[in-house]
Amino acid sequence: MDASIISAIAALTGAAVGGLTSGIANWLNHRRQLRAQWLLHEKSRRQILYRDFIDDASKYYIDALQHNKADIASLASLYAKLSKMRAISSKPVIHCAEHVARKILDTYLEPDKSFVELREMAIDGTIDLLHGFSDACHDEFEELRSKQF
Repeated sequence: MDASIISAIAALTGAAVGGLTSGIANWLNHRRQLRAQWLLHEKSRRQILYRDFIDDASKYYIDALQHNKADIASLASLYAKLSKMRAISSKPVIHCAEHVARKILDTYLEPDKSFVELREMAIDGTIDLLHGFSDACHDEFEELRSKQF
């Protein structure tokens, strides 16, 4: 075989390998960027849902502590958020959210609490219904962050 043909084939092969390597690197980089964007979007979506759930649950829990008649329409929005969580959240978050919702319903069946009793609950920490839920959300976000990098 002629040396010029071998040189030409080597040059073409080198160009093809270089182009293929560059193309694969670009594809992998683009894929990583898309995944990072998706994870950020997912995290933001969950943060909004969890924030709204915490706001509603706090409001309904205090109402349940002070009254024994529930506003069913308002509680429906809490359960709607819980259903959304079932579609996108981890099992620990869902489990904690279900516990919060059950506790709110059970609290409506208990006798009303006086301000003094509420103060005592605040002091001993028993009024903090959402602590476990918040921890589960934090753990889920940490897991999402580890997947991002």
